Amino acid sequence: MNTFTKSVDLLHRAMDVSTLRYQVSANNLANAEVPNFKRTSVNFESQLKKALESEEKAADSFQMITTDSRHIQSEGAIDYRTVEPRRVTDYLTTSKANGNNVDAEQEAMEILKTQMNYQLLTQMQAFEFSQVKIAMQKL
Repeated sequence: MNTFTKSVDLLHRAMDVSTLRYQVSANNLANAEVPNFKRTSVNFESQLKKALESEEKAADSFQMITTDSRHIQSEGAIDYRTVEPRRVTDYLTTSKANGNNVDAEQEAMEILKTQMNYQLLTQMQAFEFSQVKIAMQKL
């Protein structure tokens, strides 16, 4: 896979995760006063980082091939395209007397941060395509 395709794919996936993160934060904010409601967040970047690092390590390392499922399995590269965002519910904290752990100000800030992140991602994607357009014009 070439770098342009990988970059655009990663940007597209990041935009999808931002959309999910926005929906989750909006849901948290909507339920800020519901008794015993627990805040949910989205975990994606740490797993994506792990997958990208494993691809780097696999490129420079020895690959062990197994012919039987009973053989010792090696840690191969994790394809970044298999990484999916996970919703994580925080059951451990309670910040209000009614059992709810949603801080409305924090959720509003998370929504603003997500919106700004999405705008940045769209600008980065536009830049990627503008570079291709420039290269095509010079041909």
